[in-house]
Amino acid sequence: MRRITSFLVGAVMGGLVGTTLAMLLAPYSGKELRAQMQARAQQLRDDLNAAAAARRAELEQQLAVLRSPRVPPEA
Repeated sequence: MRRITSFLVGAVMGGLVGTTLAMLLAPYSGKELRAQMQARAQQLRDDLNAAAAARRAELEQQLAVLRSPRVPPEA
């Protein structure tokens, strides 16, 4: 039980130190950083939507080919 408590205290302390250092050493202000993160998240959403639409079109084309009647080869 003591090992778990010791680990949890160390993890919390490490998180606090890391957060503090990140805030002190960040090259941008909070407002600029949030704006950049929002822009990046929006770009990521747009990229994912475009990739999903392209994949959907590809799969629909493959489905159409599979659903089309097959013509037996002439013997």
